Amino acid sequence: MLRHRCALAAVAITFLTAQPFAQTGADAALIQKARGIHDRVITLDTHADINPENFTRQKNYTQRLDTQVNLPKMVEGGLDTAFFIVYVGQGPLTPEGYDSAYKQAVAKFEAVKHLTSEIAPGQIGLALTAADVPRIAKSGKKVALIGIENAYSLGTDLARVKEFHDRGGRYMSLAHNGHSQFADSNTGERDGKWLHNGLSDIGRQVIAEMNKWGIMVDLSHPSKAANLQSLALSKAPVIASHSAARALADHSRNMDDEQLEALKKNGGVIQTVAFASYVKIAKPDSPERAAAMLALRKEFDLPAPGGGGGPGTGGGQGGGAMNRLTPEQRTRFIARMADLDKKIPGDPRATVADFVSHIDYLVKKIGIDHVGISSDFDGGGGVTGWNGADETFNVTLELVRRGYTEEQIGKMWSGNLLRVMADVEKVAQQIQSGQK
Repeated sequence: MLRHRCALAAVAITFLTAQPFAQTGADAALIQKARGIHDRVITLDTHADINPENFTRQKNYTQRLDTQVNLPKMVEGGLDTAFFIVYVGQGPLTPEGYDSAYKQAVAKFEAVKHLTSEIAPGQIGLALTAADVPRIAKSGKKVALIGIENAYSLGTDLARVKEFHDRGGRYMSLAHNGHSQFADSNTGERDGKWLHNGLSDIGRQVIAEMNKWGIMVDLSHPSKAANLQSLALSKAPVIASHSAARALADHSRNMDDEQLEALKKNGGVIQTVAFASYVKIAKPDSPERAAAMLALRKEFDLPAPGGGGGPGTGGGQGGGAMNRLTPEQRTRFIARMADLDKKIPGDPRATVADFVSHIDYLVKKIGIDHVGISSDFDGGGGVTGWNGADETFNVTLELVRRGYTEEQIGKMWSGNLLRVMADVEKVAQQIQSGQK
């Protein structure tokens, strides 16, 4: 399937100027080959955070906003498809906390619906099934899907699993940063304190409900114990929507080899995440830089970094922290960070090459059929060379440089994820019909 892509030449030039070699005839041929592959495959990013303020008539994704993802940038970089995320931060396990989280979640569901049905239905369509993705892409539109980050917003009402599916949610994680009513979070590793030792009883029930209604179980953010229990319980393949390889970057948000092997056995897929501090554990900052970073974070009311992180907007910030900022604050923060990086350089930020090295590791460890791609854009994600949807081509270029074939690249960009999504749909139909 050949689709016109705008500005790929400019994107390729942007990438090459960051490389330590001059362009040669061989480089030009490589770019041309990559450009053809990028045109033909369906590129799908499983994690892009959103703010409902950017989904209004006055300000929306038809405009080239300062967000890392919007329609103009998707066109420029050749990003066909994105899961827009219904994210809520972890709050108190109380009726009031659940009610607040539910309202936040509904606002984000409605924002995506507003974009695809009222603001720009001629430019982007909402996919509800795996088959919808290639159908919408073939029509020339961009494709939106919805993922749910943190099931906290379900409260204790299991009927909301079906409600969230009916609203368009197609994957869901049971926890984020902080233990939820359903599962322990990876953040428990910091202090060794756990709430459920994996999944709670109601968390196990939610897994069954997700299988029944066709929502993919997402392993990104819950604890290792919760993930292994989810893998054992799920009757359908699962995903890790935005995680990297712990063997290369020892961060609790990444998956270790035991989890990866279990994921392979389950038939699932890990969507390798281009989040700088998950791709590369930065060396400790100098005392001078650490003090400057702390002062900058205090100025913007951001928490101190945890789990390491280098310079730039992806260094140790975390989706929850960055989601506290308004678009205007984010712009100012990025500018201040860039200024700080010039005055007091730190460990160089992770690059596209570092990111693809995680893909290489995962492919060798569990096989090409179980590896995908994600960014965590607008939630703290991004690496040098892929710091927005407009730079998406650079990922394909690096994959081609590493020797991956068009078939393999197509699997990683969307084929594997859509295969899992279709399998989850099939299992749901079987359960609903009483076959399983």
